[in-house]
Amino acid sequence: MLRLRRNPEPSMPWNDNANPGPWGSPPPGGGDGGRDPGRGPQGGGRGPGGRGPNFNPGFGGMGRRLRDVMGGPGGIRPSMVAALFGVAFFLWAASGVYFVQPNEEAIVTTFGAYSRDEGPGARYHLPAPIEAVVKVPVTDLQRIDVGGTQEQPVPQESLMLTRDDNIVDVQFSVAWKIADPAKFVFTVRDPQASIKAVAESAMREVVGKTDLTDIITKLRGQVQRNSVELMQKTLDAWGAGITVVEVQIRSAQPPREVQAAFRDVQNAEQDQASAVNEGLSYKNRVVAEARGDAAKITQSAEGYKEQAVRTATGDAARFNSIYNEYRRAPGATRDRLYIETMERVLAKSNKVIIDGKGASAPIILPPDVFRAKAQPAPAAPPAPPTDARPVR
Repeated sequence: MLRLRRNPEPSMPWNDNANPGPWGSPPPGGGDGGRDPGRGPQGGGRGPGGRGPNFNPGFGGMGRRLRDVMGGPGGIRPSMVAALFGVAFFLWAASGVYFVQPNEEAIVTTFGAYSRDEGPGARYHLPAPIEAVVKVPVTDLQRIDVGGTQEQPVPQESLMLTRDDNIVDVQFSVAWKIADPAKFVFTVRDPQASIKAVAESAMREVVGKTDLTDIITKLRGQVQRNSVELMQKTLDAWGAGITVVEVQIRSAQPPREVQAAFRDVQNAEQDQASAVNEGLSYKNRVVAEARGDAAKITQSAEGYKEQAVRTATGDAARFNSIYNEYRRAPGATRDRLYIETMERVLAKSNKVIIDGKGASAPIILPPDVFRAKAQPAPAAPPAPPTDARPVR
């Protein structure tokens, strides 16, 4: 029978006692200074030239203490096993305690299926894997931006085709909140991506039915309302449990490459509208002035007519009264008419006529009688208005 003989360990610098090495010769007494073999200078291992620390005594003590706790060399104590299982069960049962914040609502599932809803406060569910909880922020108003921002635009989302075959760059935001937490949890896998896709699709459909000028100017609010209605209809058909609060268009303008030309067109349209408004304003002003002048002339004519009729009526009545007096006393009436006529004729004259019949004493007249009477200045014609324009 062939036997294998182990070769003696070769002599190396660190195990050759004949070679003291850089630390010198080992001390007498086995090279460890009389200490326990296997221990170093501190009793836990050897110094240079040794084979490392010895942990066997420490592990041995730990093993003995563990065997004492678990029941000694004869086996494990049943009370210790029951205590361990009790602590583990308590920790497992306590893991079902959870808290729902005021803005949240909890959805409890039993083995992955919907079980119940829980409101805010301290709640409890059966620990995993029996029941699980998903918390949903039902009162938070969440927002998604579509089309990017002015600093970082996303042309793939914002460029849309209008009804009049123009391209418009629309950047808008969608505000939404959770209406039905159970449907939201079990129907929608990625809410942000789903709502963004629905919003972009609805906006493209609404923009495709509207002209470019209307989107940019007067029908922006109508476009927003139509987009909200179309988005809500689509999400309800999915059963997503989401309510769209509003759609706000942050920017709606032509693409950057044609903005200058479109701005020129807008300026021309504004100039045209301004000229039309100015013409209408002048027309309304002139027509109003003409109507006022016509009404003034008509009222003057009516007043003159009334005055003439009343004067003629008064003259006729006066003539009739004089005629009746004349029939009663013709001589006295003629004299009175003659005197009244001469008074009217000579009222503006500087001459004084005196009947000399029966005058016995000189007649003294006041000096003011012979002064020239000032003639009234003729009234100046009214000046024509400075803003008068011919009426066409």
